[in-house]
Amino acid sequence: MTSCPFCKNKEIEKRTIVRNKFAFAFPTNIPIVPGHSIICPVRHRETINDLSPRELKAIFDLQKRIRNALQKTFGAKGFNYAWNEGESAGQKIPHFHLHILPRKKRDTGVTRYEPRKFLYRPASREKTPEAELRAVAALIKKNLKI
Repeated sequence: MTSCPFCKNKEIEKRTIVRNKFAFAFPTNIPIVPGHSIICPVRHRETINDLSPRELKAIFDLQKRIRNALQKTFGAKGFNYAWNEGESAGQKIPHFHLHILPRKKRDTGVTRYEPRKFLYRPASREKTPEAELRAVAALIKKNLKI
């Protein structure tokens, strides 16, 4: 796809950290913390479910390598991983990409990571009754394809 900023982008090619047959990794141009990197499939694919088993394996092989390198390079004590899927979930570039952020005490940039602020309902945070949770699980199981 020629309009995709991850496909055949000369700037990204110049800053690619590592590449294998199916995936590549590079530092993002708008990092949350130093070392914030992105891992993408080589083929233009929008969602994780669009990836082949080989592409998935290649991405997670690079995740291990990048994680270790970020740990050594930045003294990371933890990591944030994220991907958005679909415009309604915040995916701005329709090419699957896994963010990896090295984290340590006294990080600069965005330091307060609270997934409940953007993943969950913003108002009430009461526990959901067990009966309701079991009913939701039953609904999902009914549509589960094995």
